[in-house]
Amino acid sequence: MLALIGHLRPQRGRMGAGVLLGLLGSVMGLAQPLAAKQVMDDMGRGGPAYGPVVVLSVLVAAGGILAGLGHYVLDRSAESIVCTARRRLTDRLLALRVPVVERTEPGDLISRVTSDTALLRQSAPRAVSAAVTGTLITLATVVMMGLLDPVLLGVTLGVIAFVGVVVAVVSPRIGRATRHTQEAVGRMGAALERALGAFRTIKASGAEQREAQALYRAAEHARRTGVRAAAWEAVSATLSAVVVQVCFLVVLGVGGARVTSGAIGVSTLVAFLLYLFALAPRIGQLVEGVVQLQIGSAAAARILEVESLAVENLEVENPEPRAASHRGRGGDTGRPQGDPLPARVAFREVRFAYRPGLPLVHHRVSFTVPGGGLTAFVGPSGTGKTTVFSLIERFYEPDDGHVLLDGKDVRQWPLAELRAAIGYVEQDAPVLAGTLRENLTLGAVDATEEELRHALRLVRLDAVTDRLPHGLDTDVGHRGSRLSGGERQRVAIARALLRRPRLLLLDEATSQLDAANEAALRDTITDIAGRITVLVVAHRLSTVTTADRIVVMEAGRVRAVGTHAELLTADTLYRELATTQLLNGR
Repeated sequence: MLALIGHLRPQRGRMGAGVLLGLLGSVMGLAQPLAAKQVMDDMGRGGPAYGPVVVLSVLVAAGGILAGLGHYVLDRSAESIVCTARRRLTDRLLALRVPVVERTEPGDLISRVTSDTALLRQSAPRAVSAAVTGTLITLATVVMMGLLDPVLLGVTLGVIAFVGVVVAVVSPRIGRATRHTQEAVGRMGAALERALGAFRTIKASGAEQREAQALYRAAEHARRTGVRAAAWEAVSATLSAVVVQVCFLVVLGVGGARVTSGAIGVSTLVAFLLYLFALAPRIGQLVEGVVQLQIGSAAAARILEVESLAVENLEVENPEPRAASHRGRGGDTGRPQGDPLPARVAFREVRFAYRPGLPLVHHRVSFTVPGGGLTAFVGPSGTGKTTVFSLIERFYEPDDGHVLLDGKDVRQWPLAELRAAIGYVEQDAPVLAGTLRENLTLGAVDATEEELRHALRLVRLDAVTDRLPHGLDTDVGHRGSRLSGGERQRVAIARALLRRPRLLLLDEATSQLDAANEAALRDTITDIAGRITVLVVAHRLSTVTTADRIVVMEAGRVRAVGTHAELLTADTLYRELATTQLLNGR
């Protein structure tokens, strides 16, 4: 409940206005039975009832208008609550630490931003209004009923007490069932994201039916939990409705007997029954309000779980540090203003495992890379080459030892400043849905048209871009599906170059290029390495032979460092790689 209150608090003023309008509308409704009683008394005495009829009409119209305005204000509050929650969640998700995201199902996180926040809209403001208005109007109605006839009120209070017991027993079960339903929806979203994320693989493997069955099971589980929540809601609503109907019958019987005995008049009984009719929906409103508060609390609890996940401290004052620190320096795109100072990298006795209990990926890894030049990392698969880049980028932090950039531990760098100095091309060279321009300027939003064209020429994508129907504004499809593997790699490299990094990290960045494009891009990288520091994980002999230094890794350790010629003579593993794996990667 505290989590839900946290979401409601920023809108308390607007919600208060909505509740007040609804309350005024309800007060108008409270006066209607008395006006009706007056009409009947006047008509019974044979007098004119025009005045009471006019008053009754005004009360009905004013009550409806005020109630409608109250609903509108509350609905606006609900939309603001949902928008704020989604913005907070979005900021939180994008700031999550990489290990946290890799341990969490993306589909479940997406469902919390979409489905769970939607529950806040449909439950929170109306529920608060129902709780406040329903409680106050119920109390006022009970007082008015007591003034009319205390005996009939006693019968009514017995019914209200029974409904209260029902709500107290059922509402916690509704909250738990709702939370289980939302968790099931999250698991279904995760299953669907898994299938769509490997769509071609599933089709090529003929695994559509198997994946469909997994989705069916997730959907069926969501259905079962949803039915359980609906059943408890139905129990609550049905018992409340039945009890109110029984109450009406009992009041009608007892009231009829009291009219016959002369204890009360017919108009009093009619007015009491009108109040009872007005009380019935209020009791239902109270029950529904409690139910919706339970649903909203369950959704808020799931949202709170995301807000409690560990995030990075980006320490950003200027959202575009690249523009402030490197614009006008030229850097990797060859402009004449001057180049950024190449970064120096060093590992000092680094030990690292991805999670406690898992085997170490790095065992006392140490090496030094001076500023400038091309350094290649080679070795069998699983030796920790890509992990070197992840530690430099601070996606992970070492368990022991130090990762240094320019002689300073990367953990002492402001994270935004650290990453602003680095261009990183991942192994699978991800391309985002959107246009080619949006992908290229992802890390350099102020890049000019000339800079974009220059970067495209460097990676030999200019001819490809010219053939696209809308040039740089052509949509590349989901995950770049309308581009070839080699084109996606070149887009990723151009995107990294546009950031004007001092350190460029390339993780098998040319693995999907044909020989001609790979040779041209290799020349570009060699030229860039003359001005900044370039680290590359390489499986091709052609890339390794041009490197200024090569770091050979084996079983999470640095085995040897040297040039291609030196290592061919001095290191048996490198000699074996050079004649087998590296040659096979040509």
